[in-house]
Amino acid sequence: MFDGIRAAEGTYLDRRAYHADAAALRANPAMTGEVWKLERSQFFHETGDPAWEAFCSGDWGRVLEIFESERTAIRGEAEEYARLGLRLRRLRIVELPPTPYLRWEMYSHRIFVESGFEIGVLDAGRVRWFERERPLPELMVYGGEVVYQVHYDEHWAPAGAKRIDDPALARAAARTVSALYRQAEPFMEFFEREIAPRTPEPVTA
Repeated sequence: MFDGIRAAEGTYLDRRAYHADAAALRANPAMTGEVWKLERSQFFHETGDPAWEAFCSGDWGRVLEIFESERTAIRGEAEEYARLGLRLRRLRIVELPPTPYLRWEMYSHRIFVESGFEIGVLDAGRVRWFERERPLPELMVYGGEVVYQVHYDEHWAPAGAKRIDDPALARAAARTVSALYRQAEPFMEFFEREIAPRTPEPVTA
């Protein structure tokens, strides 16, 4: 199924067009049900993100302040998904020990969970048999109708997505990610055990 997504024909969108396209898709009254997000990479380059810049400069207190300041907006996002009849669930694949980036990201994810979003954490060992040739792709799957294969540049900075309008492939992707999600650990259990006891070390931007 994952190879099918990679090979599928689709519409290639740059970062701005991808976000606009996904927003329009969510706003479509015909688009309801489950939305799945699959995240596999252990590092992304968050260019222009103030919390990322603070992290790279070693200002952990500022990172937490920024994440906390986003709580109201994130709660609004969760309420908007519910209003639109959509249920977003995110599956975060994690290699242990967590990378510095992942430790940083998990503090952001904590705000999302506390604001009403659902996130499961799955050890990378559980997906190895899907990855005999290459890692899982980064995906968004909407309502069993549309798949976005999210693209990144050579530095793992966001670079847009390929939109695939193939309901059969989207349903297969949703079933596969859902099955993996059922094996995942609840986010807060993972966070308290693996993340909270240790302050992340900064990385070079």
